[in-house]
Amino acid sequence: MGAMSPHFTVGIEEELQLVDCLTGQLVSKIHPIMEKGQAVFGEQLKPEMLQSTAELITGVCPDIRTARAELLKLRRQLARLVAQEGVALVSAGTHPSSLWMHQLRSESPRYEELEEEFQDVGRSILIFGLHVHIGVEDRELAVSLLNQIRTWLPHLLALSSNSPFWLARYTGLRSYRAIVWKRFLRSGVPDPLLSWHDFEHYVETLVKAGCIDNGKKVWWDIRPHAFYSTIEFRIFDMPATFEDTIALSALCQALVARLAWLHRHGLMTPVLPRNLIEENKWRAARFGLDAEVVDFVRQRRLSMRESIHELLDFVDEVVDDLGTRREMNHLRSLLNDPRGTGADRQIAVYKETGSLPAVAHFLIRQTREGVEDNATSQQIAS
Repeated sequence: MGAMSPHFTVGIEEELQLVDCLTGQLVSKIHPIMEKGQAVFGEQLKPEMLQSTAELITGVCPDIRTARAELLKLRRQLARLVAQEGVALVSAGTHPSSLWMHQLRSESPRYEELEEEFQDVGRSILIFGLHVHIGVEDRELAVSLLNQIRTWLPHLLALSSNSPFWLARYTGLRSYRAIVWKRFLRSGVPDPLLSWHDFEHYVETLVKAGCIDNGKKVWWDIRPHAFYSTIEFRIFDMPATFEDTIALSALCQALVARLAWLHRHGLMTPVLPRNLIEENKWRAARFGLDAEVVDFVRQRRLSMRESIHELLDFVDEVVDDLGTRREMNHLRSLLNDPRGTGADRQIAVYKETGSLPAVAHFLIRQTREGVEDNATSQQIAS
């Protein structure tokens, strides 16, 4: 398709669990960890609502290759730092057994305000997600692309599904995080936007009414960012492995790039109403990659795996220009992996052992895959 223009930058935000190395239970240690790591991380390590979460943030990366290198460095640095506190990192959408009632809120006026507004809805937000920003300088174009991308939000959720447990129970779902997050106001699949002005007007209306103080409190599954020139994908569970995270980020970039190419040629894909997308989102949360989904455009039913293969075929023309063939091959391998996604692997461990602590320790090991270096291994072993 020819050389891609030098946009479609990538930024990745990971919400990682902080767990005790020995027990596998969540620990409220983000503040001492941030204090020790300030010189290393600066603004790239932040707290979330609850102190058992560490948010890692890359800079604005020109491509996936750069994002991979930066996030790998950040993960390794954080793993070494938390190991000094007897803590390990876990990448999953929920914890298998730790309870939200036992977690401490982060010390911040913002989170104090959110707790006051949302009460137990806020206090129970013991969930962990991956957010991916893809740069789109033209705000009107970003809105047009976002409207189309909404169709594939269920597919992205299914690929990342990694939260089958909640309150020490096997829920029967692959992404219970999606259910917990739905309780929040201004979350979920957005309706189609008419224009960037339409989004600005919506935000300004809520600000003037005193409902929110800025557009960052619009927490949709995908949104035009209020401050940055990006489309922000917020649908994901924290995926099982580092490689999954990078591959899903690459898919976000490829989807934006492919739709932008179509736009330049006067083409676009159909824009579905929110209520139809929600049908497939439920199936993705319930069954993950084992879901059957509805293609509402062509009026047919097909397996989630078949539908994602079609999505990967759809973006394939831009993949080599973006330099992300490796990441797309990883996603195709994931679709064919008999172990399934992170959720399926957690369930398999639980069914084999009957032990939620065994699941927690499995998650610690899995999170280290492709990340752990020798220095971290020695610290954890000691």
